Amino acid sequence: MSRFIIAAALATVPAALLAQDGIPVVAPGNPILADGRYYSTDPAPFVDGDTLWILAGRDEAAPNVNDFIMNEWQLLSTKDPASGRWRHYPAIARPEAVFAWAEPGRAYAGQIVKGLDGRYYMYAPVLERNSDAQDRFAIGVAVADRITGPWRDAHPSGPIISQRVGVPNNIQNIDPTVLIDDDKRVYLYWGTFGQLRGVELARDMLTPKGQAISVNTLTGFFEAPWLMKRKGTYYMLYAGNNAGPNSPCTPAVYHACIAYGSAPSPLGPWTYRGTVLPPVSSTTDHSGAVQFKGQWYLTYHTADAVGGGHFRRSVAIDRMDWDDSVTPAAIRPVTPTRRPQPPAAPTRNIALAAHAAASNEPIPLQYWIRSLNDGVVKDNPLPPDLWGSWSPNNPPQQWIEYRWPKPVTLDGSRIRFWGDHPVGADEGVAPPRAWHLEFWQGGWKPVPGASGYGTAVDGWQAVRFPAITTRCLRAVFDASGHPGKYAGVAVQEWEALAPRGAVPAKTKPPGVQGCDASKG
Repeated sequence: MSRFIIAAALATVPAALLAQDGIPVVAPGNPILADGRYYSTDPAPFVDGDTLWILAGRDEAAPNVNDFIMNEWQLLSTKDPASGRWRHYPAIARPEAVFAWAEPGRAYAGQIVKGLDGRYYMYAPVLERNSDAQDRFAIGVAVADRITGPWRDAHPSGPIISQRVGVPNNIQNIDPTVLIDDDKRVYLYWGTFGQLRGVELARDMLTPKGQAISVNTLTGFFEAPWLMKRKGTYYMLYAGNNAGPNSPCTPAVYHACIAYGSAPSPLGPWTYRGTVLPPVSSTTDHSGAVQFKGQWYLTYHTADAVGGGHFRRSVAIDRMDWDDSVTPAAIRPVTPTRRPQPPAAPTRNIALAAHAAASNEPIPLQYWIRSLNDGVVKDNPLPPDLWGSWSPNNPPQQWIEYRWPKPVTLDGSRIRFWGDHPVGADEGVAPPRAWHLEFWQGGWKPVPGASGYGTAVDGWQAVRFPAITTRCLRAVFDASGHPGKYAGVAVQEWEALAPRGAVPAKTKPPGVQGCDASKG
């Protein structure tokens, strides 16, 4: 039976029944939900008996919308992650349906734990409907007798944490993570934008005890804390953002790695320990980890589903292993995996096999030179989807360059510009006033017989020319503006076209020496 027939049949099933029994899903790899009908994000794994559950938000943004449109939470479950057999429970809760004091939408990252009374507790960040707080995000707690619900407010008088109640603060109160320790004490952490807070909760699972702590020793902490314990040591996973060309985390400020720290007690002190997961295909990442049937698993999200993007993310899961030869035990780096992909189609674009370089290296941290030849074009890209040259003092000319390990033959090129200002602007990012291609042949020479150089930002700008053979190709941009003041330039994708198509290389070469440096 095709997935389209299944979808049509499911459309006649009451939502309440689907939420109770779940929809069968076969996932031969990551992401778990991959066909683009449901996006899933901010995974929070939870083990209950012989079943691994993942609480997730749902991304619903349109392809050209750069915003977190998230109206509900959903669940995934499996009895064996390696089997690829899952059940999907859509729409188990919505903020305004659970919390009378909450606005609809903004169903951000939450976590479910089994409380000391045997019931299920969901800690969830939502927007307070009526609040005079500077930031209205607050953490509510819902309770249910079954993990699939129905969920009801465990604290009907309002949130347990906000800028006004619980432990009053001036941060954005999202991304809660909860641990019930072996001695039945309950701990809550939360925070974003580099601000991490932690506090003990009373046995009622609701009431903060004492003063909250502020954690500032986890290198690059940005958001998405995840608290866990293994062999007497406490660990904190988090989305890190200490960016730079030599960063162990991320080269671009919009991307995040998953980093971690450890502590001898649930409230610290915390020590940074390293990176678990490199940046994935979505700018954000949010992880959780649990031990299930003797094996640890890391959950996270990517943009790898059909139609996926930075605001259309999907949950993934991979094994996570430990190095017990050191004290405290270290988390071994996790390599993200994907479900089998169809064979790559032949293409004339051999930029995929080139090393990219630019005149403005080191590249400003908001941009990512690897995006030039990653084969990805988005309707509404974010800065790390682009190479860009903007700076407070933009030069009149910039260039980008492809370097191949061996000479290649080319007879065309295509480029995709991006800008937030029109051609001619002397500020922001604008298409170039003019541009041209150069190739290396004992020196840099203009590509002969070029068909023309378009500068529009609403599609590909194609150039044809008689075949040339070279090891290096440059696109040289004359910036918009006037002497003394110029706009920056940005390119989302740049293709170098061979006369005939071939299957693209699977891996990019490491740093390849520039032709002008080698004189070759």
